[in-house]
This record gives sequence, C-alpha cells and structure tokens, in this order.
Amino acid sequence: MSSPLAIGAVSAVLRNLLDNGLIEAGNAMGVTVDVSAVAPDTIDLEDNEAGPRLNLFLYQVTPNPGWRNVGLPSRSSVTGERLTNAPLALDLHYLLTAYARADFQAEILLGYAMHLLHERPVLDREAIRRALDPSPLDVSMLPPAFQALVASDLADQLEQIKLTPSATTTDDMSKIWSAIQSHYRPSATYQASVVLIEGTRPGVSPLPVLSRGLRDPVTQRERGVVVNPDLLPSVPTLIRAEPQLGQSGARLGEPVTVSGARLTGAGPMVLLRHRLNDTPFELAPDSVAANGMSLVFTLPDDAAAQAALAAGQISIGLRLQPDGETAPRETNSIPLVLAPTADFAGATLQRAADAVTVELGAVPEVRPQQKAVLIIGTAEAVAAPRELPSDPLEFSFSPELAAGSQPARLRVDGADSIFLDLAGPTPIFAADQSLVVP
Repeated sequence: MSSPLAIGAVSAVLRNLLDNGLIEAGNAMGVTVDVSAVAPDTIDLEDNEAGPRLNLFLYQVTPNPGWRNVGLPSRSSVTGERLTNAPLALDLHYLLTAYARADFQAEILLGYAMHLLHERPVLDREAIRRALDPSPLDVSMLPPAFQALVASDLADQLEQIKLTPSATTTDDMSKIWSAIQSHYRPSATYQASVVLIEGTRPGVSPLPVLSRGLRDPVTQRERGVVVNPDLLPSVPTLIRAEPQLGQSGARLGEPVTVSGARLTGAGPMVLLRHRLNDTPFELAPDSVAANGMSLVFTLPDDAAAQAALAAGQISIGLRLQPDGETAPRETNSIPLVLAPTADFAGATLQRAADAVTVELGAVPEVRPQQKAVLIIGTAEAVAAPRELPSDPLEFSFSPELAAGSQPARLRVDGADSIFLDLAGPTPIFAADQSLVVP
C-alpha cells in the first residue's frame, strides 16, 4: 500500500510523463513548453513574455467505491481496539489545461497532451519508480517536496494507477472554473484510480478455529453446531432495560427490569459501566426468570454505590456461565439512564442584590468532570466548578428569579432527576421536586 505521500506522487508522475512526452514528440510548437502542476489562479495571464504552458491541476479527490468497504470494520465496537489497517481508497480528478497566446498553440498543445495520456492509460510500476527516483540524477538536487515523494511507495501498491478521461458537461466545467476564480482556457478532465493509502499501526489477527464449540474433556470430541428450535439469539443477549413505572431513568435504590434471551446460567452478575469508570460496577441480580427471558436487579443505594456510580447514561451487561458450558460469557451492552436524586429538602438558598444562590447535594455523587444544571421553574443555572465529587453543588441564578415555591429538577450529563410522579392514573409533578425561593 501507499503512504500519505501518494497523492502528491501521482501528480508528480503525471507531470513527468507529460514533460518527457512533449520533449520526445519534438518541438511542434516552435518554442519551449512549460509543464506545471499548480492551481490555475496562480498562473499570471498578464505576462506577455510567458510562453506556452501545460498545467495539471488536482481539483477533486473522491472515495473509490470499489475499495470503500475493504478491511472494515477496522476497530472493535466494544473496546475500540484496532483490528485492521483499512486502506484509504481515493480517486483523483485532474484538470489538464493548455495556455498559449498565439493562434492554434493551445489546441495543438492540448492535443499532444491528451494523446500522451491516451497512449499511457496505466502508470506502470517502472515508470513510477523512474519518475520519482530519476537515477543517475542526484535526488538531493531536486526541490525538497519532490525528494519526499520518493518514499510514497506508490509503485508498490496492490493496484496500478489507471487514467481515464472524464466526460465533463459544460455546466460542470463552468462550476470548476468558477470555483477556481480564473479565466477559462482549453481543458480536459481525467480520473486517476485508485490510490490506496494504508497505515502501519499494529492490528489484531484472529487465530484459526480449532473446534466447533466446546470439546468434551474426556473424549475430546467437539460439541459441533448447536441448533435452537426458535428464532431467539443463540447466545445470552440483553434487549432492553426498563425502570419502574416507565420512568425516564432509574434512581439508586430502585429496581430495573431487563429483558433478553437465554439469561439462565450459573453465577450471573450484572455489570454497570460508565465513561468515567475504568472498571464495571458489579452486583448480583435479584431474580432471573425461569425461561431466561428477563431478570430484575436493584440499584444499590449505600455509600459505596453513591461514590462508585455516576449519573447519566450507563451501559448494562451480564456475565454468566450458560447451562452446558464450562466458561463464563459476557453479553452485549444496553443503555440505561441513571437519574440523579437531588437533596432539595436539605438545599440552602440565599438571595442577594446581585444573585440568588443555591447549594445542594445529590446522589450518586456528581463528578467534577460532569456538567450539572439546576432548573428552577424555567430558569437554568450551571454548577460552579468543584474539585471533589463530595463537594456540594453551587448554582447562581439571576436576582430576577421569582420568590416562592417552584418546581425544580437537577440535570447531570443530560439525565434529569425524576420530575414526574407516574404512580397514579395521570402524571403529576412530584411533591418532593420543588424549592422555596426566598
């Protein structure tokens, strides 16, 4: 595969091909022709002393559809570990333009250039090596940018570079030149395909499969493929987590019902993960349905859980040893919103001339890295920075905040405290979710 220098290397090889081809074709123009690879708007069209010029401009780079999905997925969806170095497959689109002041010179020059590219529809590997490393010429004599292209590895990539003329409509050509903001000159468009840029970081290659399923410890015979007479997943799988009463989230001390498939087995352990925790919080489920379709666990509300867990979106997994297997398995992860519980009863509110300040605590403890927002009525305030999770949350509201009892809620990383009471026939505002503003 090629290195990131490959895009520049293709331009350099094409320019070299055009330059050498015009020299070998003879001086049909009667003057020296300059071959360049710069943006058209940098060419001085007012220079009366300038001779004929052939310019190659890379105006667009697009993903190659044929190679787009090769090597995917390139990272593990669980750990983020690199699995493969998926190639960056690109098609390069060039604008070939002829510049001249005398009659017919631009047309003659463009004709020679298009014929050269027609005769070399493929950039063979030897031509690429010869263009980028022009031995016996000392490469150190060339510009630094060109010297760097020697390390592009373009000649060693899996696919060769193919050149094809592009059918460009008048409307498309007008858009190209309008974007360049330069005067139109006789031009043709070409596509160079495909450039394969690949990284060199280490990946993961799986070992060969030695058996289909577990082996019997006595006979060493493999179990083979297990067929289940249903349409459920073949391995323990979690589907969704439901807080009690259909709430938007679960609070510490409340039960959570998890539905899934094949959840029966030995030593089940619920795993709670949060982005701020390096290791999962483990707890045993309260019960597992006999048919393996659901389980119930209660979020602990002791001091250890209040310090270890964090409000916001967490993920739930399950580790167990399925029936008939000798090693534990870990299921997929599903989301759950862990709602904060604000201590509104113990909050301290003070009104001053310039602000209304509120100080309160919450469980689980709000980490300093988390964003906490207190909403009183319709007014919002962000918590002041803190150093420790055990520090109280401090908010500052506008002095225009109305006095009296108002509904309140705490939002931590987008997760709101449970604001509604859904126990009755109709939802109402929870009685304990309010603050009395002085």
